[in-house]
Amino acid sequence: MKPDFSKGLLPAIIIDAYSKDVLMLAYMNEESYNKTLETKQTWFYSRSREALWHKGATSGNTQDVVSIALDCDQDSILIHVEPNGPACHTGEESCFFNPILNKHDTESTSISNVLEYVMDEIEERKSNPIEKSYTNYLFDNGIDKISKKVIEEAGEVVLAAKNQNPEEVVLEVSDLIYHTFVLMSEQGVSLEQVKKELAKRTFKKGNSKGDRPEIKEW
Repeated sequence: MKPDFSKGLLPAIIIDAYSKDVLMLAYMNEESYNKTLETKQTWFYSRSREALWHKGATSGNTQDVVSIALDCDQDSILIHVEPNGPACHTGEESCFFNPILNKHDTESTSISNVLEYVMDEIEERKSNPIEKSYTNYLFDNGIDKISKKVIEEAGEVVLAAKNQNPEEVVLEVSDLIYHTFVLMSEQGVSLEQVKKELAKRTFKKGNSKGDRPEIKEW
């Protein structure tokens, strides 16, 4: 099955294959579609420049294609990608960062991104220290102190599990994640790097189901 380019350019919706975030909307002609199939990276047609456009050719923020699917009329293209940097020219991860209406409450929205929020808060403390901040206390005492806390919290998780105490497991895992994030920040490791590594271990690019990455055994 092929896209129907008989009526001209077709919209291509680009989605992060792992987070499922909608990254951008662009347009394809038959040539850019074929280049995408050939290179396994996204190519589009720029309506303003009237020329082919290889996403990331200048910025380095290319998109590795994981899967491609068509809608029922073959006139819209859905592409799941593994992004190698922000999709938007502004530096935002997605071009869709201007909220207009959201029926979900603030708490639900925040929960879905809470790991990013925690990491951002830690990075903010690192860049702009606050007096009596526990995070800054850890940074000030260096990697030995941070590492000791990670080991300590990991032990607390195990003890809570051995005591068959799920509520305590939740608390201790939260402590472990926080201290691990502090260690990552101290070492200059981003949450995005860890997510990509987990994605490499968890997913294969493309499968017989079309637009869903295939889960494999660890």
